[in-house]
Amino acid sequence: MASAHGQPISPGAPTAVVAGATGFAGALAAHLLWRHPGFELLAVTGRSEAGRALEDLYPRYRVPLRIQEPAPEALRGADCAIVAYPHAAAAPTVAALREAGTRVVDLSADFRLGSLATYQHWYGEHPRPELLADAVYGLTELHRDRIAGAGIVANPGCYPTASLLGLAPLARAGLIADVVIDAKQGISGAGRSFDESTHMSMAGENIVPYKVASHRHTPEIEEQLALLGADLPVQFQACLVPLDQGEMASCYVTTTREVTGPELQELFADAYAHEPFVEVVTAPPGVREVRETNYCRIFAAADAHTGKVLVFSSIDNLWKGTSSQAIQNLNLMFGMDETEGLL
Repeated sequence: MASAHGQPISPGAPTAVVAGATGFAGALAAHLLWRHPGFELLAVTGRSEAGRALEDLYPRYRVPLRIQEPAPEALRGADCAIVAYPHAAAAPTVAALREAGTRVVDLSADFRLGSLATYQHWYGEHPRPELLADAVYGLTELHRDRIAGAGIVANPGCYPTASLLGLAPLARAGLIADVVIDAKQGISGAGRSFDESTHMSMAGENIVPYKVASHRHTPEIEEQLALLGADLPVQFQACLVPLDQGEMASCYVTTTREVTGPELQELFADAYAHEPFVEVVTAPPGVREVRETNYCRIFAAADAHTGKVLVFSSIDNLWKGTSSQAIQNLNLMFGMDETEGLL
């Protein structure tokens, strides 16, 4: 069996839809599903541009499906869905899909936090709080077994993806006494709607800190670190840099005891020895090395002068930070090799 784009599709392949395909994350998710040999993409929806072919809006993705209005009938009948709506707007769609038996990967923040009180503090009222307990946090490398059987997978934020992958080995080993995360990202992380901090005149030849001491990804990082054994407040700061896409999380860790360089290298090598998309490297990585891939590259070093540990973690914010990680999760949910369609 072959899809409309000529790629062979497995007989009986699960069917998929993308809700919110007109944004950067949704369009890339549609592209990855359209070329995926294990899924059949049935429909793409959007709150704007209805009636246009998605490839007209994003020519490089070459998805010829026409964008449909986000009505329930456009989403019915699929085995799975990727929902790429903003927080609060996503939850009602996720609920409707689950009521129809569709398994969902949600790209918003609506189901990332296990604590309703924490969500309400940072985001306001939750539209469907009764579904929080059903959702699994979708950082594949941390929750692989639970993701495989989940009905709702809450895809992580891009900053937490890079930060948590960089810090997880230290957290599990009980080595984090304090951490400061200085994260930098290209302008695609802001989506198609530009504000005063992401306008090209501000982004070009510039570095701009934003959401100072108030970034909503902070509680997500804290909650997941606590589950790994490091229950502590995290100092997180995001900065905009003049890149199209790409992200670097620089983590400065005060450790609970002295950690030597060789011990650190062994810790990270062991933690990620069997992870297909995490590469522990021997020199600080750049973001070009992971652009348009599902890879995360991590470098860790012990600073003998200060006694701190420095961890640098690079990803593509639109890929491993968002859409390709969603595909990695869908692969697991439908019993495929998690690398399928991503190499």
